[in-house]
Amino acid sequence: MDLKRTSARKMRKEVCIVELLTSLFLGTPIWMWLVFITLVLTLLVLDLGVFNKTDHEIGVAESLKMSAGYIALGLGFSGFVWWQMGGTATAQYLTAFVVEKTLALDNIFVIALIFGFFAVPRVYQHRVLFWGILGVIVLRGIMIGLGATIVASYHWVLYIFAVFLILTGIKMLFASDKEPDLHSNPLVKFLHKRFHVTDEIEGHDFFVKRPDPKTGRLVWFATPLFLALVMIEFADLVFAVDSVPAVFTITTDPFIVYTSNIFAILGLRALYFALSAILHRFAYLKYALSILLVFIGSKIFIADLMGWQKFPPEWSLGITFAILGAGIAVSLWKTKDTGSTPDTV
Repeated sequence: MDLKRTSARKMRKEVCIVELLTSLFLGTPIWMWLVFITLVLTLLVLDLGVFNKTDHEIGVAESLKMSAGYIALGLGFSGFVWWQMGGTATAQYLTAFVVEKTLALDNIFVIALIFGFFAVPRVYQHRVLFWGILGVIVLRGIMIGLGATIVASYHWVLYIFAVFLILTGIKMLFASDKEPDLHSNPLVKFLHKRFHVTDEIEGHDFFVKRPDPKTGRLVWFATPLFLALVMIEFADLVFAVDSVPAVFTITTDPFIVYTSNIFAILGLRALYFALSAILHRFAYLKYALSILLVFIGSKIFIADLMGWQKFPPEWSLGITFAILGAGIAVSLWKTKDTGSTPDTV
């Protein structure tokens, strides 16, 4: 009798676990979210705990290998999406992945500028970018969750996103290439007022204890490494204002939006160490990005005019590749005589 009761309780427990894992979170089974989160956490643990356990300067070759691995995983995840969600969702995921990765290229220019401003040695740059990834995962999750909730309740918000993207693309097309002045940046000024800040980098530490100049007591000082981390997180938040609406005009599925975002960003941070040396070779890519934003924003209006329920995802993927391929080709051709090994950042 006791054996039967134990067996029945075990079966009920197993049924509850299965029901929990197959229940929906933001329209997708929880077990699929767990697969993705487990994969990302495993990558982060391997990154900092195994492959980059000690501080070292990441060279171009290592950067390319890391980036190739991340890109392969990002593209490979599309197979999981196809298996569980079908061909249309796969095309949307791949389009979102490519768009997010390309839009984030602009972020590399800003990261290079921030590292140069705070004089962060290359040996510590990976540490800053790694901890920045954790902030990105949380911030993007919050933004995408809010965006999905708003779009689900007010579908017309997609038209606002679309107009915003078109205007942003036009603005980027005619914007000057003048670098921002970080000396007068309000956030940099705020951080200097809010924290004691050391004059120089203190190894790989974000905070160190030093005597207070006024009292002589030991207090915590922020290092330029911490200020660089905060500025990079803020820069990503600014870029997310463009990139998140761009993906929502491709698909409103939160699972595809979030997974494509995170895989694109994970790989791009690895690629930074290779691209930072040849950023000048992509000088004309911003024009392709501008056209891409206008195209993405226009899709919802084109679909309405043509009487389509949605712009064909296969067309969207093909046009995206064509625009970006043209931008990269023109950039490499126009800068072919400028050399490819300028001073490292």
